Amino acid sequence: MKRILNCFASDFKELKGKDLLDSIQASEGRTIVSEIVVPVQPLYPEISNPEIVSAFGADLLLLNMFDVNNPAIAGIDSEGSQVIKKLKELTGRPIGINLEPVDPAAEAAEELLTLPVGRTATTESLLKVKELGIDFVCLTGNPKTGVTNDEILKAISNAKTILGDDVSIIAGKMHGAGVKGEAGHSILNDEIIEKFIHAGASVILIPSPGTVPGITVERANQWVSTVHQNGALAMLTIGTSQEGADSTTIKQIALQNKMVGADLHHIGDAGYTGIAIPENIMDYSIAIRGKRHTYIRMAASINR
Repeated sequence: MKRILNCFASDFKELKGKDLLDSIQASEGRTIVSEIVVPVQPLYPEISNPEIVSAFGADLLLLNMFDVNNPAIAGIDSEGSQVIKKLKELTGRPIGINLEPVDPAAEAAEELLTLPVGRTATTESLLKVKELGIDFVCLTGNPKTGVTNDEILKAISNAKTILGDDVSIIAGKMHGAGVKGEAGHSILNDEIIEKFIHAGASVILIPSPGTVPGITVERANQWVSTVHQNGALAMLTIGTSQEGADSTTIKQIALQNKMVGADLHHIGDAGYTGIAIPENIMDYSIAIRGKRHTYIRMAASINR
């Protein structure tokens, strides 16, 4: 097993489940996860957005608004069961998707959206995850979706039963997702973290300090400590459109997340058209692991 810092495309082909998590843990807080909204027009039509974020330093690709019943990625000339395989061929990266555990009983803080079934965390969707060859699943909620921590907990247990140890489970919320009582510093607590991990989550999602109101470095550090004490990894996230902020803000968030104890660093998809500002991915990467590892990740051929 190599550190993810030292992995090339040929290594990623072999890294599954616990081996991928061990590779991330061995890299000591130097793993970049970049999120991509897959239905939208790519930033440049000649290539896909996942290729762009890979070129700017992302280690793992997280597909947002990916419908497992109608699998397609804008800019990828492949659909159906072959689309994930084609994306891996083009990027050489592990691929994950968001699935949303919508709570029909959620107390809405705003008008909520109705999602396609293929984006929700149903048993049928999770079975499709296995068929498609996806490496990890993130159980979370987009804005206005009515995803609650109670439904995330149920989805974790179901996902663990279906996916076993081959597909890693990330769980948590980057923002309130349109639900009253689960926003700001009330988005998470130690009890919820422990329940998520005991249900089968390998990685707990925690909003980065400075993104969600009330999430301080001290509060986030306490939550990360709880995650680590319970044997899981922590992914600190930017899911509040600050992926489209200036470089100085991105670097500040990055270093704060390093101080907090992040194992994975997530950057969201609302910078330009369905991705973070590409330079912000690079700047984040340089801030947490320097130009050496950033440039190697950016420059390495997918044929290595």
